[in-house]
Amino acid sequence: MSQNLALKAPTAVSGSATGPSTASPAPRDAAASVPVTTTTVPARGSGRAARVARAAWARALPIIAALLGIVAIWYAVSYLLLSESRRFLLPPPHQVVAETVGNEKVIGPMIAALGQTITVALIGLVIAVVIGMGWAIVMSQWTMAEKILYPYAVILQTIPILALTPLIGIWMGYGLPARIVVCVIIAVFPMISNTLFGLQSATPAAHDLFTLQKATKWQRMTKLMLPAAIPSIFTGLRQSAGLAVIGAIVGDFFFQQGSQGIGGLLRTYTLRLNMEPLFLAIIFTALFGVIVFSIFAALDRLVVGRLFGVITR
Repeated sequence: MSQNLALKAPTAVSGSATGPSTASPAPRDAAASVPVTTTTVPARGSGRAARVARAAWARALPIIAALLGIVAIWYAVSYLLLSESRRFLLPPPHQVVAETVGNEKVIGPMIAALGQTITVALIGLVIAVVIGMGWAIVMSQWTMAEKILYPYAVILQTIPILALTPLIGIWMGYGLPARIVVCVIIAVFPMISNTLFGLQSATPAAHDLFTLQKATKWQRMTKLMLPAAIPSIFTGLRQSAGLAVIGAIVGDFFFQQGSQGIGGLLRTYTLRLNMEPLFLAIIFTALFGVIVFSIFAALDRLVVGRLFGVITR
């Protein structure tokens, strides 16, 4: 017992080793002694908006770089490869803008012609989508229909449209209907082939499940084959949209009756060697094609991405 007291003694008087003992203050609450730091949690919407902005910038940056490269090459060819006497063949960009954008006699008819071409392209695209999807659905339901109808789709794709335009003009005149027909002929094949591929992409196991459930053809089509074909349908839609623009311009180029489209202006400026308006029309045509393709590509990512996001969750 005495040994235990000796061991405890130093701890009992340790406070008086350096001086008189003083009463220590009462310890503060442990939670109060820790400094409080506030953390600002970013809103969920702002983080998502930032990600969307970064993704949009990442997609736009290559396009901007490509446009700047085209302008640089344009200037290089105009000033380095062409002599001053031949520079009218490729006027520099600032000269094209200066002589056309502020000129109402040029920009007014060009905007009207571009509106006409947009109308033809959209009407032709809608008709091509309806015909292409209907064609593919019929072929997917009957093997004999596929054997009969698919060669005609291949023929429409392989025959040069320039060989058909004289006949189309003779049969239908040289106005708006003929332009729409040319647009449909050029744009319909991607919708047929991609939709048919998508409809036939459902797995045999999925078809067996619908067979066990005694599903009708309509149920099999609407609940199995069409949902499986959505990615392929949007791929065909993206391709057909670009081809519809080409078809509308080709129709405008060859059929001159009625209101003039951008293709008709291209032909007129080429025959007159009006180089500045010609290059502006080419720029408008290229921008129109890029915008249409970008719209349907974004629609593809939005719809297909959401669909597969719901499926995989």
